[in-house]
Amino acid sequence: MKKSVFIILSFFILISTANAQNRTDETITVNGVSFKMIYVEGGTFMMGAAENMRALDNERPAHQVTLSNYWIGQTEVTQELWQAVMGSNPSKTKGNKFPVETVSWDDCQEFILRLNQLTGKNFRLPTEAEWEYAARGGSKSRGYEYSGSNTIDEVAWYDEGGLFKEVSSHVVGTKKANELGIYDMSGNVFEWCQDKWYNYDGSPTSEGSCIVFRGGDSGGDESVCRVTYRINYPPGARNSILGLRLAL
Repeated sequence: MKKSVFIILSFFILISTANAQNRTDETITVNGVSFKMIYVEGGTFMMGAAENMRALDNERPAHQVTLSNYWIGQTEVTQELWQAVMGSNPSKTKGNKFPVETVSWDDCQEFILRLNQLTGKNFRLPTEAEWEYAARGGSKSRGYEYSGSNTIDEVAWYDEGGLFKEVSSHVVGTKKANELGIYDMSGNVFEWCQDKWYNYDGSPTSEGSCIVFRGGDSGGDESVCRVTYRINYPPGARNSILGLRLAL
């Protein structure tokens, strides 16, 4: 009887150890280009802006969201990764380590489809809640206004010409990372999410066919780089301030 109990306990320990080993960051290589996915331990958080925070109406009310574990890109998708998957580079500001931009939500879906065919994985865009949770630092969050700091210059490329102006992006991962080791979730280029636009309070919206994007850009001021700031475009729209980050 004691031997049977020992065997059962040993089995569960092995399973737990295997699961723990899977809960790590992953580096993936596609056609010679490597990129890193950061493991995000799920949890419950208050999404959106509290009443005492500076925010737009569409960032309220703050509401509780619970997420399962997932992975998210350490950086925005780079031009070299897009080129390796798609065989082309639509970006206005060119550079292998710069974020890809001037891509629509529809373009992103085609990129992800091809990436999954090449890797055998199930990459996707992050949901808006996943994006905000990771930007806040997940379970390691320190409650910063921007992703990784209350001092925006530490973590973001921003305020270089005006919101939606065609300004240059910057090499990814050159500012300070946030609490999870993720770069550029404030500034550089905005990032498409998977979700269609909706109002947090459940009220009707005329923008329901549009897609959420997050994060701020090099041209916008500090207000658009806050972790709660949200905006939308039609899924076919392209802009040189708009790229993507992968989830898994």
